[in-house]
Amino acid sequence: MKLWIVTVGRPGGGLAAAIGAYEARAARYWKLESVEVKGGAPGGRRSSTDVREAEGARILDRLPEHAEVIALTRQGLAWSSRDLARHLDERRLSGQEGSAFVIGGADGLASAVLERARVRLSLSPMTLPHDLARLVLMEQLYRAGTILRGEPYHKGGEGA
Repeated sequence: MKLWIVTVGRPGGGLAAAIGAYEARAARYWKLESVEVKGGAPGGRRSSTDVREAEGARILDRLPEHAEVIALTRQGLAWSSRDLARHLDERRLSGQEGSAFVIGGADGLASAVLERARVRLSLSPMTLPHDLARLVLMEQLYRAGTILRGEPYHKGGEGA
């Protein structure tokens, strides 16, 4: 099953290497495609609303038409690692095209992106910088793969 990771901007700083390492690990279990859209608003407009809407339009343009959209937002569902693995496995077994995980920029996700999402998923009730959210997501996708294959990486117990 294919998974798209749709983000605003490219990872920078110290997290870029860690993100790359977990993307490589997760790619052992999933067909991954990273889609990075430009951040900001045209014409130098700086309001949070302008930025969020401009980024949202770019995200919507890059979402695969038939993929399930999972928007990462702190107001989303709180899944365990096993819940995520189970969800992806059910999608895979039912022959679904795949899932697109969407991480917004510093100003969050546009309402149009949230409306397009079939699932709203929270990585934490706290606000996370988008690069850190991407790192956590990639680690969880890797973990989900190991859970589904019964590999020893996941040590979170039955419910975790």
